[in-house]
This record gives sequence, structure tokens and C-alpha cells, in this order.
Amino acid sequence: MKKYTVREDGSLKKFTDDTCAQASFCWSRLLREKGIRVNGARVTSDMPVRAGDEVVYYLTPAQQSRAAFSRVFEDENVFVADKESGVNSEAVFSELCERGEFYFLHRLDRNTQGLLLFARNVCAAQALLDAFRTHRTEKRYLAQVKGHMPARHAVCNAYLCKDAARSRVSISSRPVGEKIVTEYEVLREGARTSLLSVTLHTGKTHQIRAHLAFLGHPVVGDTKYGDGALNRELHASRQRLIAKQLRVFPGGGLSYLGERTFVSAHGGEEWELI
Repeated sequence: MKKYTVREDGSLKKFTDDTCAQASFCWSRLLREKGIRVNGARVTSDMPVRAGDEVVYYLTPAQQSRAAFSRVFEDENVFVADKESGVNSEAVFSELCERGEFYFLHRLDRNTQGLLLFARNVCAAQALLDAFRTHRTEKRYLAQVKGHMPARHAVCNAYLCKDAARSRVSISSRPVGEKIVTEYEVLREGARTSLLSVTLHTGKTHQIRAHLAFLGHPVVGDTKYGDGALNRELHASRQRLIAKQLRVFPGGGLSYLGERTFVSAHGGEEWELI
């Protein structure tokens, strides 16, 4: 059993996704089996929840033990998590906050695996947020994409516009919106898909997924920007994208972090490179 108090008005589904990864994994089953109670009442569908409501999830031992992330590195200043696919970054943060003081710095899309960095104190949070804002970070991803890239290595420039109402972005070669820079290197090729190492030089919402789709090589499994027919053929319902490596250079008392390269254990070994 896991019990929580709602902090702000919203839906039960969103609260679950952002708060309890274990319940989010088995959401439909919990509803069918009446394994969720809101203020003591069993629920069988999504519903509004309000600040102050009590939500209880009745999880089996197996459900409760399913990991949402693993620890890569931890000290008195930072915690580096290796997030599983299908987990909101906010749910990782929620679970960490059950253990002590943590500060949210950046996020990954729900279905993107890999590295998330959290601060352990206010001073570290300020220094790390400044490092993210001023691009004193190095982020490398692994992505399986449709087709073969036109070059083995390239640095690609474009412009990104957000559509908040539709929760997506659009990419253009014309100078509208925010400039983005995405670098890729081809690691392996199959007959119809390729495995790329992707380096972000700008970190914008959905940048990798949308930019690669704009280039004609969407990420396999991407249901928002991808190729639906290919995704169905490969039974890929989650984007095959991993935040593989992370370096950060905050300087000052955290300058020691610049000497470390954090690496995700996820390597996409289960991806079929057709």
C-alpha cells in the first residue's frame, strides 16, 4: 500500500503518473480491481482530485517492488538517476523526496530512458540550474531511427516552435522560433533502421524527436512525431531513445563534477535493428 496527499487540483491519472510510478505502471489493472481509493472511496475510472485529498494505492508486493529508476551516483550535493521508460520524471522526484531533500533540475520525456540529475541542497540546485541555463553540460543520447542518414556524422541546425495547446513542437529551416543544434553520428545500420549517437548542443522540448523527424528519420516507437506503420510493424509503442551520457560543469564547490562522466546502464540491447 502507498498513501499520498494531493497538493494541487488535477486529475487522478496525472497525479498518479507524477507521484507513484509503481501505480502508474499498472494503472488500468488497479482500476479494474478497485485498487485505488480517494478519500476512502474505491474508484474505477479517472476522476478529478483536489488539494488535500488522500489517495491510497493497494499494490501487490510485485507491483510495489518494480523499480522506476536506479542510482548511478550520489553524494551530499547531487543524485544521478537512471530512469526507466514509461516513468514521468516527476515520479522519480516524488520517490526521492520520500527519502529526504531533493531539487528538480530537468526532465526527460515519459518514454525516454536514461539519466536525470537532481540536487541535494539549495546551493547545489542554484549552481546546477545555472549550468543548465548557460549550456555548461554535455548530453549524449542513443536513438534508433528510421532509414539511413545522409552522412555518417553531421551537425544540423534548424528552428523550433512550441505549440503548448497540442503539447508538441514544429521544426523549420526558416528563422522562426528558437534555434536548435543537433549533432549525430551513425553507430550501426540495419537494412531499414539505424542506431545513432546524438549530442544536444541546445536542449529544447522534444528537440531530438522532432528534429530527426524533420530530417526524415524519426525515432522508432515515437507515437507523436514518428512513422506509425513502422512502429506497428516493430511493435514499438515507446520511443527508442536513451539519455546515455551526461557531464555537467557547474564550477565552484561543484567543480569536481566536471571530472565525471555519468553513463546510463540502458544500451538499447533489446532493440531489433532491422
